[in-house]
Amino acid sequence: MIFIAESGSTKCDAVFLENSGKEICRFRMMGFNPYFHEAEFIRKKLEQVAEIQKYGPLCTHAFFYGAGCSSPALNQIIHKGLKSAFPIADIQVDHDLKACAYATYSGEPAISCILGTGSNSVYFDGNDISEKVPALAFILGDEGSASNIGKKLVASYLYKKMPEAARIDFYKTYGLDKDAIIDHVYTKPHANVFLASLAPFAKKHIEDPFFFNLVREGFLSFLEIHVQCFPESKNVPVHFVGSVAYHFREVLACAMDELKLKMGRMIQKPLDGLLGYHIQHLEEMVHPLKKSS
Repeated sequence: MIFIAESGSTKCDAVFLENSGKEICRFRMMGFNPYFHEAEFIRKKLEQVAEIQKYGPLCTHAFFYGAGCSSPALNQIIHKGLKSAFPIADIQVDHDLKACAYATYSGEPAISCILGTGSNSVYFDGNDISEKVPALAFILGDEGSASNIGKKLVASYLYKKMPEAARIDFYKTYGLDKDAIIDHVYTKPHANVFLASLAPFAKKHIEDPFFFNLVREGFLSFLEIHVQCFPESKNVPVHFVGSVAYHFREVLACAMDELKLKMGRMIQKPLDGLLGYHIQHLEEMVHPLKKSS
């Protein structure tokens, strides 16, 4: 049995497969990011997932692609958290950028981007994956992401730059004043998730030029930093995965046009594409693990 998971910082889509590639069950659970979650926390949360408890002990190969899984030390946190749920499995933990590249691959070289709670990009030619600039997370980076949109929203709200009618609606919607916002961002855990949770407010008011430009400017920053850094960006399609790319696709298309970039595939949930890639390459992905076990 094979387990495949694609995880952001807030939610994770997962599937169990038979060794033949036939799907057994698909489900959603909490997302895990090694920057914010310790191994013991992951272990305890997995004990609450019925599908994991039922099929995990039978699983022989587990593939986890996650936000923040960008180094051996960080990946080890996730690996340790998964081990008790998958006691006999060969576990492979890798970056969600690799899942993004696999999920969007259409047979030609491309730049694949994540625009969800966070943001990042990668170039994939079908064989090798390469990055040009680092992702700096929600405080220093994550341009164009949900957390970045949320950060801009609360700043414009507190600075009274947001249109007055929208400011009133923002307070009615969330009941947040300055002290509550500061507490969420600077004191409570998972500030990136809190900020990302506010992004739907921009979607609600996207017909207002203020909100359209707020999102558009974030996308332009993302494209200039994380896409145009690749020399290939002038000639190859640019693919996107993630809820922000999907729900703000019209704004993203405008930003792409401004920079004369070629829009590629748009996938809200990359698990389908990732699953297809795994099934197509099942032998080569599973057998090396068998050899090492």
